[in-house]
Amino acid sequence: MLALRCIMGDLRGGGRLLRNLHRTPVCPEGRQVQLSRSRPQRTHTRLLSGGPGSSGARLKLRVRLAVTLLFGSGLIGAWWYVYTEKQQKLQRQRLEQLRQVALGQGTFSLLDHRGRRRTKQDFLGRWVLLYFGFTHCPDICPDELDKMSAVVAALDGDASLPPVQPLFITVDPERDDVPALARYVKDFHPRLVGLTGTPEEVKHAGRDYRVYANPGPKDEDGDYIVDHTILIYLVSPDGLFLDYYNRMKSQEQIVESVRNHIKNHVALNQSRAAV
Repeated sequence: MLALRCIMGDLRGGGRLLRNLHRTPVCPEGRQVQLSRSRPQRTHTRLLSGGPGSSGARLKLRVRLAVTLLFGSGLIGAWWYVYTEKQQKLQRQRLEQLRQVALGQGTFSLLDHRGRRRTKQDFLGRWVLLYFGFTHCPDICPDELDKMSAVVAALDGDASLPPVQPLFITVDPERDDVPALARYVKDFHPRLVGLTGTPEEVKHAGRDYRVYANPGPKDEDGDYIVDHTILIYLVSPDGLFLDYYNRMKSQEQIVESVRNHIKNHVALNQSRAAV
């Protein structure tokens, strides 16, 4: 009522209200009146964290997560089982195929660099890296034997792997007798075994791995170069040829390949029992 009387007084005063809207109106009695606008009250609805609806929602979410995790784990387990079975089956098939291949299936009987007669059976049960070359080779054979020795040394550094036996079979038995091999192998890995024999024995060993070897023409000093296959062969403990590595393969690549072959190896007798 007091505010209404003040406003009516201003209207009678000839429009003073319009001029003084920006100031606080004063009633005739001299008291100030604070005008306030009416604002609608807003109601804020908040879901209390401790309410029964929130608790139920959290429980449902946990159940869904648990079911999803169980279902996902089951799918991953089933996939891994199928994948492992498939890999083992492929490995068994590969071993059976290798067993039927002529490469490396025969045997050899040669003299080592200490003069002892050695056959292929002496190396069964061990992983073997095999290289065919000759001691008078100017650069390729030393490079490949250095690489093979470095591969064996790197594999020796992995305690989870069995030792790998390096072998060197000459393709030049005319010059590479036992003393020549003994002098030559000292420059490479300490486990390297050099093998030689008669021309027929050496040719038989090379033929089993399809090694090409052809002596070139002799020079005025009687020296000559032997053109031959340049490969490092990987032989399994079953005596099977598994892989080969040419000059383009680096030491790291060969180490990784041999490591994978060893870790994924299935013995021949195991593969026969599983078929």
